Amino acid sequence: QVQLAESGGGLVQAGGSLRLSCAASGRSFSSLSMGWFRQAPGKDREFVARISRGGGSTYYADSVKGRFTISRDNAKNTVYLQMNSPKPEDTAVYYCAAAWGDGYYYSYEYEFWGQGTQVTVSS
Repeated sequence: QVQLAESGGGLVQAGGSLRLSCAASGRSFSSLSMGWFRQAPGKDREFVARISRGGGSTYYADSVKGRFTISRDNAKNTVYLQMNSPKPEDTAVYYCAAAWGDGYYYSYEYEFWGQGTQVTVSS
């Protein structure tokens, strides 16, 4: 079983920066691909970014490409989401997710989920 715990959310001004972290339990972190999703009030959960098991491959939603960066530290069992130049429309609860294997995009493909962390971007 894998447990995920997000941290680092909060209030940030548009144009600022924020880094989210997601710590994973267990000894199989390097076998898991990791993703970040978000859900704004009244909207469906949407894909933000993913990173492969070894960290060599990343993929982003068009809405965050060039502003957000996903990375991981397998020695620390942690994945990060660096949010630069956030916009008010990035306001949402951000979730990290994990899946065995690589290349997943849809939320149903991820088996493990954290509780989420709120990010609010003020204009």
